[in-house]
Amino acid sequence: MIRIFNVYYPARTLVLIAGEAVVVCVSFLAAVFLQVGAESYIVLNYDNGLWKIFGFTGLALLVSYYFDLYDLQRLPSRGEIYFRLLMMLATLSFLFAALTYAFPAMMVAQGVFLIGLSILTVALLAWRATYAWMLRQPFLRERVYVLGAGERARRLVQMLRTRPELGMDVVGWVGAMGNGSLTREAMAESLEALRRNASVDRVIVALSDRRGTMPVRELLELRLGNVKIEDATALLEKTSGKISVDELHPSWLIFSDGFRLHGTVLLARRVTSVLVSLLLLILVLPLLPLIALAIKLTSAGPVLYGQRRVGKNGRVFKCYKFRTMRADAEADTGPTWAGDDDPRITPIGRILRSTRLDELPQLWNVVRGDMGFVGPRPERPEFVDWLSRDIPYYHLRHLVRPGITGWAQICYQYGASLEEAKEKLQYDLYYIKNISLAFDLYIIFQTIKIVVFGRGAK
Repeated sequence: MIRIFNVYYPARTLVLIAGEAVVVCVSFLAAVFLQVGAESYIVLNYDNGLWKIFGFTGLALLVSYYFDLYDLQRLPSRGEIYFRLLMMLATLSFLFAALTYAFPAMMVAQGVFLIGLSILTVALLAWRATYAWMLRQPFLRERVYVLGAGERARRLVQMLRTRPELGMDVVGWVGAMGNGSLTREAMAESLEALRRNASVDRVIVALSDRRGTMPVRELLELRLGNVKIEDATALLEKTSGKISVDELHPSWLIFSDGFRLHGTVLLARRVTSVLVSLLLLILVLPLLPLIALAIKLTSAGPVLYGQRRVGKNGRVFKCYKFRTMRADAEADTGPTWAGDDDPRITPIGRILRSTRLDELPQLWNVVRGDMGFVGPRPERPEFVDWLSRDIPYYHLRHLVRPGITGWAQICYQYGASLEEAKEKLQYDLYYIKNISLAFDLYIIFQTIKIVVFGRGAK
């Protein structure tokens, strides 16, 4: 796993992206040589052809990203991959044509992009087939042995077996037969056999209680024998982007790397939040009266809806949204989470929610300082009191300003139950632990993709 912008990516995913960038560049370079021949040097160097190709390569990677071609968990079959590849190439062709028509100076040479796209179609399909073959080769995969039993070990094994892009094959699990056989002697014997046979590349320790049971000497011998030893909690955090609260101890919070909530980081995030919010307010200003008019004409009640939410350090503030429900939505039930096909939502409100336009007034909350642009979603005080009693460490999400968007919002669905709130908290804790300006910018970039495709709205 490689860490970029405080998010961990499988090395194989980065190889896929880098290989695709090379394929796109080489395809268009080949098109230049085929089309202009001896004048290629002039076109590439004096007409900025090389920089134009780099720009179009970046555009191709961006389009692939928006088609989820680098999210290997979203691609269930080879047919789905090739279908999306062809859709990406069709979109890329349209964008190339539009750009060169609007800005003729972007054209490298007459006919280059048509030839380049033809070469790219064949080359990308060949590269993806080669990449899929590489992923299946045993010599490019790690043999993993899991040491431990219980829920955490089970989740770890299940995750490794369902995510082949991680490149880890579980070849053994000492806790597979149950807790009864998991003694120090049994673990030591199994590790000694691993050392003698040199049959694993990595041992993952998933023991819930290590006192007096962890075979330290055998693990050390494996480590000195060039076998990687890794803690299950750290690996689950890297691969899932969340921190499990079920087996989280205060000592881990105290000694773990992260949770750097110092002034420089918070000031940079605050300045970025205000600038992004002001820019968006200026861009959407023409839309605001149209949205207000649509709400007023389709349902009785105010245009804006103010609701008490809990912010940084537990301070309660009023969060504003465009009203998407009936004015008397909670008259009989009191505070209630929105559900699937909630009958309280008005027809225009459903459109506003699906497009996230109902949250535009929260940009003013960001400017005022009640919220940040990125952060945990602010919750209502009535729910916070309940969730804080039933979910451990729930109060930690109030260490930073809540946000319009956040890590939990882009990674998980809308939370409307205790279990879903607990799941979202685990993503929020990961965000707070790894908080940085670069991480915020990455979340904003991901949010644009989610808004464009209308995912996760309710």
